[in-house]
Amino acid sequence: MRIPVILLACIAIASGAVLKKSGETSEEEEARAEQRLREINEELDRKKNINTVASWAYASNITESNLKNMNDISVETAKYYKELAAELKGFNTKDYKNEDLKRQIKKLSKLGYSSLSSEKYKELLEAITSMESNYAKVKLCSYTDPNKCDLALEPEITEILISSRDPEELKYYWKQWYDKAGTPTRESFNRYIELNREAAQLDGYNSGAESWLDEYEDETFEAQLENIFNQIRPLYEQLHAYVRFKLGEKYGRDIVPEKGPIPMHVLGNMWGQTWSEIAQILVPYPEKKLLDVTDEMVKQGYTPVSMFQKGDEFFQSLNMTKLPQSFWDNSILEKPKDGREMVCHASAWDFYVKDDVRIKQCTRVTMDQFFTAHHELGHIQYYLQYQHQPSVYREGANPVSTPKHLEKVGLLKDFKFDEEAQINQLLNLALDKMAFLPFAYTIDKYRWGVFRGEIQPSDYNCKFWELRAQYGGIEPPVTRSEDDFDPPAKYHISADVEYLRYLVSFIIQFQFHQAACEKAGQFVPNDPEKTLLNCDIYQSAEAGNAFKEMLQLGSSKPWPDAMQVLTGQRKMDAGALIEYFRPLSQWLEKKNKELGAYIGWEKSTKCVKK
Repeated sequence: MRIPVILLACIAIASGAVLKKSGETSEEEEARAEQRLREINEELDRKKNINTVASWAYASNITESNLKNMNDISVETAKYYKELAAELKGFNTKDYKNEDLKRQIKKLSKLGYSSLSSEKYKELLEAITSMESNYAKVKLCSYTDPNKCDLALEPEITEILISSRDPEELKYYWKQWYDKAGTPTRESFNRYIELNREAAQLDGYNSGAESWLDEYEDETFEAQLENIFNQIRPLYEQLHAYVRFKLGEKYGRDIVPEKGPIPMHVLGNMWGQTWSEIAQILVPYPEKKLLDVTDEMVKQGYTPVSMFQKGDEFFQSLNMTKLPQSFWDNSILEKPKDGREMVCHASAWDFYVKDDVRIKQCTRVTMDQFFTAHHELGHIQYYLQYQHQPSVYREGANPVSTPKHLEKVGLLKDFKFDEEAQINQLLNLALDKMAFLPFAYTIDKYRWGVFRGEIQPSDYNCKFWELRAQYGGIEPPVTRSEDDFDPPAKYHISADVEYLRYLVSFIIQFQFHQAACEKAGQFVPNDPEKTLLNCDIYQSAEAGNAFKEMLQLGSSKPWPDAMQVLTGQRKMDAGALIEYFRPLSQWLEKKNKELGAYIGWEKSTKCVKK
């Protein structure tokens, strides 16, 4: 029988855990607090497991009963966190000598959404799950057969966006998706924002923006991000100018303007967040074989399971942890064929029980999905490395693929990596990595503005597109207005998932890559034989051990401390990223001058108030 959470908290209070005992010294209270935190961490693991099991059940099978169960459990857990925070405030941590203990109590005293009343917390969950469920269930009608209306984002629409070169077809699907995935959620979004703001203020923050940014434990973090974006902007503008020029050649200036933002429907991705799917249009040396091992994977009989097996073998080669059998037993690695609705967005899960880690991914046998599998397994390694930490620290403090590695694993054959092939490869990678940065930045910059009240409901849609154009030079293919509502057409906005983590990871992964390559003896500055581009840390225990040391910290230390373990640096820095793409940067500057490509972009006019 499960004891009601509220009763557990009452028992703790009644037992005297919250109250300073008469005549108790500070040292005695600190010892009592240490014992209490051990008990709390054990209980937190149990609570988190119950929540995660319920969330997994819903994400992998979207039904009303699974939704109700997930929300009911979440409401119950929120009550526990609120009572727990009240208890912990009874400890006077100011004079404690154990800094780790003080850190744990501080982290557990931050309530987030749990600061809301139970009724409002439930209302917040209903608003978020309403948006997330709408997103997951969207079905689009076929361009060639309007009576066929069962096309899902994954895999059908995603594959059409990748393969089609008909701008009218692409625009047709783009508009349908945003009309269905975004616009119907405005009422839920408005209530979500109201409750997000109330929860943040109850938790001692001005808004949800400050609550999110506080996780990075650096008051200058927001300014750092703006500085980093200014640092990478020259390279981004060169890339943008080249891509816009080539797309203009392909589709005509009436579709892709000479000086305006790029209409996102022709970029091969529903959100214009990565552009590598249209690399065949853009590479300057098409006679050179572009790095793509999809056909070879199919030829060799790769399956979703074998893709993850290869990824597991990669991490084992770094002296990291072999995936437990429970991973293979419980993960969902391809879309089920039983017709159930599920969230196909790839994700890694920690169940807060030893070795219970899983991935949920509707995997397709492609090179891009092969890299995604490695990416998600990187999260799994994080979970496996820090599972020894107390529950409060089992969270993030916050592999660049190469021809050499693909050759080693037998997927790349007869590939000559000369200067022209190198530019092709760097451009292809930049279409993923560089194109993503302004997108990731604006997703949260927009939400910070909404959370803070700087962006008003009457401007919710047009301000979103204004930021997309300002930072990324991207615009919708059709004119939008405040009658539309497009931000929740991105999963992370519908599901209330902070996005800054992805921007941070894309910046610091190059710092990590450079540090790991140096430890593996694969990178030496100014050595043309040992560049960052062609470094492969596969089978390097030295690099793997350095990663393990960093990952094992979990969030027991601020993330700059964790980064310092591997890189020796405490601040995010775009220097390694710029160094990685230096040959491409030089090539783009020269090429854009030859083409007469316009650098920068004029203001977008694709969202208007009616």
